[in-house]
Amino acid sequence: MQSINKFIKYTLASLFLISAPAHADLSDILSNGIVKIAVPEAFAPFGSVGKTGEHEGYDVDVAKLIAKDLGVKLELVPVVSKQRIPFLETDRVDLVISTMGANPKRAKSINFSSAYAPFYSGAFAASTVKVSKPADLDGLSVGVTRGTLEDLEITKTAPKGAKITRFGDNAATLSAFKSGQVDVLVAGNTAAAALASNNPSLDIVRKFIIKDSPCFIGVKKGNEDLLRWVNVFILHKKLGGDLNKISQKWLGQDLPPLPSL
Repeated sequence: MQSINKFIKYTLASLFLISAPAHADLSDILSNGIVKIAVPEAFAPFGSVGKTGEHEGYDVDVAKLIAKDLGVKLELVPVVSKQRIPFLETDRVDLVISTMGANPKRAKSINFSSAYAPFYSGAFAASTVKVSKPADLDGLSVGVTRGTLEDLEITKTAPKGAKITRFGDNAATLSAFKSGQVDVLVAGNTAAAALASNNPSLDIVRKFIIKDSPCFIGVKKGNEDLLRWVNVFILHKKLGGDLNKISQKWLGQDLPPLPSL
């Protein structure tokens, strides 16, 4: 009878080990001494291979800061968009920091932290141009790429007096602002950041956000301690100014208010 009970216990334990999902929660990361973080493979300025051959960008800097605060080694895993959630679900990475927006569909598969980075369409102009809302575009020349999300949004909100010029592609739109052909650039924040980075002397600042779609860190379901730690990390880096420094470095703008979950 005793041997039968041992057999049953052994069998049940084996079944549990087989069926139990593998988690890399906070305690596992700390004990293993390494955190695996997915970052964009080629989406500057958030993540891409730099001139030195090393991966760099906004998301990469956040990943490095997380590893530093955890006190563990960082393993960067470059991913494309379609790999982000599968890599997290199959434990190929512990976290996804790859310009990922949160939505109800994705939230069925993974958990999201509070927002850590801005991703938006906005209006940009020289620091001397007094614009803080769509109504202020009255009488100003505005450049936007035809048929884009930015074009659709600014068309709905701009006053009749705004002189909107639609260009065939982003390069032409950015060139028009750089040359002074238009007073205001309407574009994605990454495009504006690239323009500022490539032209350090160019006076360009964000005036207002047209459509907001901030970035969130993805955490595997079940790793609740890790999710809580990441949220405390984000709060700490917001309050301490670290995320603002990263935003200034890669986006050329102060960190705007970001939602918390």
